[in-house]
Amino acid sequence: QVQLVESGGGLVKAGGSLRLSCAASGRIFSINTMGWYRQAPGKQREVVAEISRGGSTNYEDSVKGRFTISRDNAKNTVYLQMNSLKPEDTAVYYCNAGLILAATLSLGEYWGQGTQVTVSS
Repeated sequence: QVQLVESGGGLVKAGGSLRLSCAASGRIFSINTMGWYRQAPGKQREVVAEISRGGSTNYEDSVKGRFTISRDNAKNTVYLQMNSLKPEDTAVYYCNAGLILAATLSLGEYWGQGTQVTVSS
């Protein structure tokens, strides 16, 4: 059984910072792209940032220059450093990973349970 466990959410004032972490565990052969998504109340889930196994990154336009995604392949962990937070960043943040299972060598997409980020004005 594969699990993605997120941590690091919370309440912060505008202009503050938070760091999210997401660790994948289980019988994993390898992890391809990892990413962070968010969903605000009444809105669709949207991609925030993605990172390939080799370290190539993509960011949603509104977070460019403020958020940084990184990963530690040895620890099967992805991070999201969020600086200069704004109230509009308030959402539930979800970790996502495309990974290959060790038992079957099949590719699957997995999600974390979500962590709340609230930015007050």
